[in-house]
Order: sequence, then structure tokens, then C-alpha cells
Amino acid sequence: MSESLIETEALDARPEGIARAAELLRAGALVAFPTETVYGLGADARNGAAVAGIYATKGRPSFNPLIAHVADVAAARELVEWNDMAEAMAAAHWPGPLTLVLPLRSGHGVSPLVTAGLATLAVRVPAKACARALLKAVGGPVAAPSANPSGRISPTTAAHVRAGLGGKIAAILDDGPCAVGVESTILGLAGAEPVLLRPGGLAAEEIAAVLGCPVAERDASDPLSAPGQLLSHYAPQAAVRLNATDLRPGEVFLGFGAGVFDLNLSERGDLREAAANLFGHLHALDALRRPIAVAPVPEVGLGVAINDRLRRAAAPR
Repeated sequence: MSESLIETEALDARPEGIARAAELLRAGALVAFPTETVYGLGADARNGAAVAGIYATKGRPSFNPLIAHVADVAAARELVEWNDMAEAMAAAHWPGPLTLVLPLRSGHGVSPLVTAGLATLAVRVPAKACARALLKAVGGPVAAPSANPSGRISPTTAAHVRAGLGGKIAAILDDGPCAVGVESTILGLAGAEPVLLRPGGLAAEEIAAVLGCPVAERDASDPLSAPGQLLSHYAPQAAVRLNATDLRPGEVFLGFGAGVFDLNLSERGDLREAAANLFGHLHALDALRRPIAVAPVPEVGLGVAINDRLRRAAAPR
């Protein structure tokens, strides 16, 4: 039996569209909305049935925790046990592409499905104005992974969301393409030392500069403690070959820097531009249904996050 579809409303980022999106979220529906990183698939984080809908709609494993998005620092403090490192990072980089993982605070009210049963919560304040307006209108935390089928390329436009989840969610709030283009950096602050749980739109060097100490890296053998840690993730339908310096028969070429490519993340070798283009270019090349060869990208700054996504896209499935 085929899956029954629903009408997915198209909303824009004017006050009326934001109000309608907030109304749907408060009613327990799923709404995709833009942040500066990627489009998220939102549900009221306090509503267990709504959060379960995220996992079911995406086909996401329930052991993979979600990020709770909030409107401001005060809202974050109501959910987690705050500390000096969190205060310093929030002062420097919120709103922005940074998620903090901290111990849950007593009386937080968040569904255990958001944390996948962990004693910590991933929380962030997005930088995009319409996202914060939506969160303020909802009046509480909104759980939101990327708005795409689980494991596939993350969406950076409303069209990407509709292609993957149209007919399965209540609405898509459209405010154009996402400026950062890769998911937020996730920083674990639940222990004595800061730990980089997932590289993303904020470089580790910028974190170390604020905290005044190196940031430890997560051991790949550790249990899942934050979103985006599955080995195979952000994957096109087509096979992906990394660090390619030539093109094999049948492949399309995703480039970086000078050269002749089918699409180029950044002709001038700008990692910020490359991050913003990454998922959009992967969507475009994947539509050609041919294997994708990817030119080398430097493993520095935002290149760490770009290469993290590319390795997961190329991992065995």
C-alpha cells in the first residue's frame, strides 16, 4: 500500500507565514524552516508525539539525538545546566552556527525522544532572523534535524526540502538559500574539557580562541552523543569518490579552486563559499545519476567540516 500524502503548505517569511508556521508547530505538526546553516525539520520539542513524527518522516534512527533550537540564551538556560564555558561561547558566537551539549536541567520539559534518552541536550540559537522570530512565536524549544530523508544530502533551499519531504510534512517556511550551508558545529561542554562532537559552520580554531584552550576531538568509537555522528550520512544516491585529481569514465567532477569541473565549490578557493555551496552542488550533481568525483579540499578551518560531510557522503551504506 502506498504512503498517503498530505498537502504541504508553502509559507514565506513574512509575519503571516511565520505566525502560521508557529501555529502548526504548537498544534503538533511538522514544519520545515530555514536557519543560516541548513533547513531544519521542526517539531515542538515538548511534544513526544510530534518529535516521534520527525523520526518516522525522515526514517531517522531513534538512537540519533536531535538539536533543540531556542530563541535566545535565556531560553537555553531554562533547559540545560549552564556553565562558564557555555557563557563564553554563547557571548561570542550566539546567535550562530554553534550547538552546545550540556546536562539537562531539572524541569526542562523536553521529550526524551529529543535526547535519545541521554542526560544531555544539544541546544542552539540560530542566526537567521526568521528562525528566531518563529521560535519566539512558538514560545518554546523546537527540535529540528535537517529537513531531508535520513542519511541523504542536507537541504539548503526550500526546493530541496520539497523534493525530499513534500507531501509528508505540514508546511515549508521559505526564506531563500542558507548562507552557511553546512550544519552547526557541535561542542560538548558536559565534562571538564570541551570536546568537538561534530565539525561545522564554526571552525575549531575560533572555539579555542574563545575558551583559551585546545578542543579535544571525539573518539569515533565513542557512543553517539550528538547529531551528525553516523558514519554514512549526507549521502547522494550516486557513489562519491574523494580527493580526485582526474576524472574516470562516467563520472561528474565537483571541484575546488582553479580547474575544469562540472561544478565548482569555489573557483577562488574560498572555504566559506565552498561550505555554502556544498549541499546545493551535491543535489545538482546527484540529479544527473552519475558517480561523483570530488577534488581535494584543504583540511583547515571550514574545510574540516566540508571534508567531514564529504567523508560521510562517500562512506559505505
